[in-house]
Amino acid sequence: MAGPDRGLSELLKWSIENTPAADGNNTSSADRAPASRLNPEVIAALFGGPSDAELMQAAMGVITSTDPGVSLDDKLTAFDNLEQLIESLDNANNLAKLSLWTPLLGMLEHDERELRKMAAWCVGTAVQNNEPSQERLLAMGGIPALVGLATAGDEHLDVRRKAIYALSSAVRNYQPAMDAAAEELAKKGREAGKIDARNMDAVDDLINGLKEETKEKATAA
Repeated sequence: MAGPDRGLSELLKWSIENTPAADGNNTSSADRAPASRLNPEVIAALFGGPSDAELMQAAMGVITSTDPGVSLDDKLTAFDNLEQLIESLDNANNLAKLSLWTPLLGMLEHDERELRKMAAWCVGTAVQNNEPSQERLLAMGGIPALVGLATAGDEHLDVRRKAIYALSSAVRNYQPAMDAAAEELAKKGREAGKIDARNMDAVDDLINGLKEETKEKATAA
C-alpha cells in the first residue's frame, strides 16, 4: 500500500490539477490537460479503507464460516474476491504471512464441490509463476491433495479441471513440486517418470494427459 508521504503527494497533485485557475479565466475542458486519477490504494490509505491483507482475512472468514446465516453464494463470492486479490504476487505471498494456506488447502476436502473447485482455482492462481508460493504449497502438503482431486474418477469434472490447472501452475519451473507430483501420480497408477520442471513440452505432455482423462470421462458420460 502507498505510504502516507506518497499518498499526500498524489492528493496534492490531484488537487492542483483539478482546481480552477485563480485568474478567473475559464479554461475549457478541451484546453486543459487530462487530470490524473487517484490511486485506489492512496484513497484507502488516506481515508482508512481496509488493506488487501484485511480483505483476504475477511474473505477467508466468510469461506470457512460455520454460521448458518452465511450461504453458499456468500462463500463463493468471498472465494471469487480472494482469487482476484491473490492475482497480485505480493498478496499471494501474504497467504503464508496471514496463515491462510491451512484453511485454503482444507477447503480442497470440503463436501461442497463448488468450494473444492474454488479452492483449487485459488491455489492455482497463488502459485502461478510464483516460486515462494510454490514452495509453501509443497511444504504445506498441498500436492497430494491436488493429485487426488485431479485423478479421482468419481470427482466432478469441473473440480478435476481446476485441480489440474493448480497442478500445472505448481510444478512449472519448480523441480521439488514436479518430483512430488510425479511420485503421487505413480501411486495412482500414472507413471510419469523423471520430468524436468523447466521443460515446458514435457510438463505440457503430463498435464495434457490428465486433461485427456477428463475429456474421456465427459465423452463417456
